[in-house]
Amino acid sequence: MGHSGADIIFERVRIDRIAEVLEVLDEAAAWLHARRITQWSPQFDPAWVQGAIARGETWLTTIEGVPAGTLTLDWDDPLWADADRSAGYVRRLATRRTAAGLGALMLDWAADSAQKNGAGFLRLDCVASNSRLRTYYESRGFVHRGDALVKTAPDQRLLLGPPIRVSRYELALQ
Repeated sequence: MGHSGADIIFERVRIDRIAEVLEVLDEAAAWLHARRITQWSPQFDPAWVQGAIARGETWLTTIEGVPAGTLTLDWDDPLWADADRSAGYVRRLATRRTAAGLGALMLDWAADSAQKNGAGFLRLDCVASNSRLRTYYESRGFVHRGDALVKTAPDQRLLLGPPIRVSRYELALQ
């Protein structure tokens, strides 16, 4: 889907729009699950996104008024406790299958937003076994900064579960 000329808007999500965020996340999660990619659970629990929405960290991207993508951008991540510079952290970036190419625009928006907030880096992580996603991030200029074990999938880090290896990525901002 080409986006040139389309009306693409980034909107900070309020809790009354959580269903739209969950629809985008669940569509992406089901697509990953169908391909046996263990990035996320097959379906999102609203509790996994409510806190970020309440803090004003979750965004919905609409194309011509239709929800097409979502991401959370916040300013702290214990997974990066060893890193000493300020950064923005991208979480739960997802697009609808009909919005191919929107992810790149969303990453550019997140980098710009982080830079405007005074951050020197944009950081994210993904399940280490997702080689296709890792290659994508590297093609977008992100540098692999090592792997880490987390107790649960990235969408459920506060819950207990078997450890999962994630790859950390960082983009230096101009």
